[in-house]
Amino acid sequence: MKHIPLRSCIVCRRQKDKSELLRIVRQPDGAVVIDATGKAAGRGAYVCKSGDCMQTAVKKRALNRAYKQPLSDEVYKELEKAYESIDAD
Repeated sequence: MKHIPLRSCIVCRRQKDKSELLRIVRQPDGAVVIDATGKAAGRGAYVCKSGDCMQTAVKKRALNRAYKQPLSDEVYKELEKAYESIDAD
């Protein structure tokens, strides 16, 4: 039986398959990006691919808690735009 990695959503705290979640990475240079491959270097945080969890993460600034540092409003706006482009595909 193959091992299926589980990760927790930072918003709803549900454990799901890694493939069902969207990974958001704070890279070593400080940039925060959506990691489509799931293998980018840096500190990762996972959010459900559903629009509700992503909207709540932006609204409540959940990534600040996950990364233990405040992120700027520009970062959250860029994440929303990137998520909308992924969601449209």
